[in-house]
Amino acid sequence: MQADGAPEPFSTSRLDALPLAVPHAEEMAAVLFDPALHAYTGGAPEGADALRARYERQSAGSPDPAELWWNWVLRVRADGCLAGYVQATVRGARAEVAWVIGTPWQGRGYAKEAATGLVRHLLDRGAVRTVVAHIHPDHAASAAVATAAGLLPTDERADGEVRWRRGVSAGGTGRSVGSENGL
Repeated sequence: MQADGAPEPFSTSRLDALPLAVPHAEEMAAVLFDPALHAYTGGAPEGADALRARYERQSAGSPDPAELWWNWVLRVRADGCLAGYVQATVRGARAEVAWVIGTPWQGRGYAKEAATGLVRHLLDRGAVRTVVAHIHPDHAASAAVATAAGLLPTDERADGEVRWRRGVSAGGTGRSVGSENGL
């Protein structure tokens, strides 16, 4: 794990966000196995061995000391099963976030709950002032999740995706603000 910058667990009403660990790979391979999860992001499902190797790299942390890799698996408290993940790449006061919920758990509000919890967790701690997500323009479900988490779409594009943003206002309220410091 990242010695000084390890992610802290957090919870929402139905989910526990647990810091990613290599032993999660086996269960997460089943959670993430549906090729439909890659329709907007590219790639293909990975098996447990490939996920284990990726989780080892992610858990070791970024090779850039100015960047933190925070990754959590999402455990549904009611049944104890993993259902997806959230992640944040933190550089200074800015965090780029992403979320994925496995197909069997979609349509239950878990993505909105997890993303909202993640954004709140990041902004409430004080160091992160801007949260950014990149969403394919045709991915309506992910746009709805971003909206629920308080992010607003911008006119900016990166690799064909729309940049969504939420920043802490001058009063520190965590309200969504427009282009903040050009981020």
